[in-house]
Amino acid sequence: MNIEIKKSIKPVKYNIAIKLLEERLLDININKKSDLIWLLEHEEIYTAGTSYKESEVLNKNINLIKTNRGGKITYHGPGQLICYFVINLKQRQKDIRRFITIIEKTIIESLSEFNIKSFGDPKNIGIWVNDNGDIKKVAAIGVRVSKWIAYHGFAININNDLSKYQNIIPCGINDKGVTNLKTINDQNYNMLSDKIVNNFTKNLEI
Repeated sequence: MNIEIKKSIKPVKYNIAIKLLEERLLDININKKSDLIWLLEHEEIYTAGTSYKESEVLNKNINLIKTNRGGKITYHGPGQLICYFVINLKQRQKDIRRFITIIEKTIIESLSEFNIKSFGDPKNIGIWVNDNGDIKKVAAIGVRVSKWIAYHGFAININNDLSKYQNIIPCGINDKGVTNLKTINDQNYNMLSDKIVNNFTKNLEI
């Protein structure tokens, strides 16, 4: 199936990105445009999903935007790879759990190409690594489905400022940490976005 691949070099404002996703969803629903995978970076911002609690905001002075995606609070900022998508499940299997599994598989496969072993957790959505016995999140996932079209996306921490997570309880999980790829293995991750696109498009067609 035809999927448009979009890559933004300069940081994109969060509200502009979400507006584009929602417009794309409407266009896909009337068969006006094809599916979309969009890779970008955001300027510093905290976003809250539909199931977040006020108690998970530890610093009340942060710039917090409430969204209609699933999940709780997460941080976006420089050094983080964002992969947004608008994918028509009406043309695939109408199975949300399967779609989330495809996202998890895509991230795990892509990181393995950089010799990083990661895994999903049935209880806590996202992708995790074992850091000398400590389980830490390296990628956050947030998905919303409307008219059987899945949108929003996932974020992989590459070399972002991990201290920013001290302002929140990331994804509502307070007994596990957050890390990034540079901390795990200090290597060149410039090709990660290409790996994500290749694995995502492959897994969507399986």
